[in-house]
Amino acid sequence: MKLLNIVKRVHITAFAVSAFLISSSFQFPAENPPVESATSSLSKVKLICLDAGHGGRDFGAVGRKSNEKDLNLEVVLKLGKKIEEDLPGVKVIYTRTTDVYPNLYERPALANKHKADLFISVHCNSADRDVRVRGRNGRYVNSVKRNPQVKGTETLVLGFSKMDDQDVAIRENASILLEENYKDNYDGFDPKDPSSYIVFKLMKRQFRDQSIRLASYIQNQFIASNRGNRGVKEQSLAVLRTAGMPAVLTEIGFISSPEEEEYMMSAEGQRQIVDNLFQAIKTYKNNVEK
Repeated sequence: MKLLNIVKRVHITAFAVSAFLISSSFQFPAENPPVESATSSLSKVKLICLDAGHGGRDFGAVGRKSNEKDLNLEVVLKLGKKIEEDLPGVKVIYTRTTDVYPNLYERPALANKHKADLFISVHCNSADRDVRVRGRNGRYVNSVKRNPQVKGTETLVLGFSKMDDQDVAIRENASILLEENYKDNYDGFDPKDPSSYIVFKLMKRQFRDQSIRLASYIQNQFIASNRGNRGVKEQSLAVLRTAGMPAVLTEIGFISSPEEEEYMMSAEGQRQIVDNLFQAIKTYKNNVEK
């Protein structure tokens, strides 16, 4: 029997307790990461798996001038090149190098297969919302509610997002719907069903401390570049759930903000983002290899 079906049959009292536990999820300030676990088996960073979010038929968030999938790929390819040029002995593998869509479960699986030491997924955020509005003819049509004022960066690790704070997780996990037999691929997990997110409470958070540390270094670099800081957060993200190494998903800016979209599209903006991510990786590497 699927794990999700077991969870959904739990008595309503147990569900309420679980919902309370999920709602107690927290956000770490980037400046104060927790002490890294002394039992961590990670002592070297020799191979990094870079994941350009979305791709192919999955456009991700759509801005006024660009698509998220394209910006993600541009940043990832530049980051991988910089890592291999400026970090001797470190190699990079990619979940994609062209405009294709690897299934979400295939991305960490690639990292696991090659025994990568880090998994980093690059995304753009969006505060825009799809809404249905009544047109002049009385019929409802799909529209987009723009929120151009929302800006900033955030980096996510696998965890248990608040029941009322799942927007990012639900949007990122929606890519699953493009896959055939997605419920079989993800043990019955349904990204359309908020109650499905309780399943993540039962998962082992094996590399949590290291993931939070890397995420904190990334946010510190964004802060140093005067980027908006939305912090390090735990979220129920399918793309991170099976990674057998420290893994993060970083949102490099809001494509729904015209100002940040222009920044992420520009050569200088991408150079700065790549440098921020590179310096965070370098700091993490230096600390674990002391």
